[in-house]
Amino acid sequence: MSTAPSAHQVDGASGNPGLIYRLVWLNLGLIGFGVGLGLLVRARLGLDPWDVLSQGISRRLGIQIGWVVDMIGAVVLLAWIPLRQRPGLGTLLNIVVVGLAANGTLDVVPILHGLAWRVVLMLSAVLLVALATGCYIGAGLGPGPRDGLMTGIAARGHSIRVVRFCLEVSVLVIGYLLGGSVGVGTVVYAVCIGPLVHVTLRRLALPGPSRTL
Repeated sequence: MSTAPSAHQVDGASGNPGLIYRLVWLNLGLIGFGVGLGLLVRARLGLDPWDVLSQGISRRLGIQIGWVVDMIGAVVLLAWIPLRQRPGLGTLLNIVVVGLAANGTLDVVPILHGLAWRVVLMLSAVLLVALATGCYIGAGLGPGPRDGLMTGIAARGHSIRVVRFCLEVSVLVIGYLLGGSVGVGTVVYAVCIGPLVHVTLRRLALPGPSRTL
């Protein structure tokens, strides 16, 4: 199925999607990402490493996890300064939209008790996050704060795989010690999200150059 925008949604002579179209694509991805996070929380089978940290902090502070996701995003963005990373509009919207969407999902999706339903919810959440990542990165309006931190450190001459591994193990351990949920969902997410995003980016990335602030 083609995802190319129609003629009235592209820049005149270039044939590339216009800013409005990119913003819609971006926000679909960010909302989907937040909904996926909320579903992972409701599945109660373990979260991805960064959200294990977010959940651990949220439990310590007694606030919804979405607010912590946004706060961590803002703090991580500050780490871009010494790395000389330049945020895009998508980077800033990421800090706001994902957490709000996660909180909204938790407000409307009830707690499920049957293991089979929880597994379905977990698998659906991982797939949704992969699709959402393809949209928000594919919009070309800037990476998320955590992605930018990873690529910024890697640009200093380090392997991106090593940087990602070290960052995710660190936040996973800290989050677990704070009370975040680690389980089979954590493993499924770690194993599946990379290959799935590889596919969704190829399918969902918009043509044309990326745009930053």
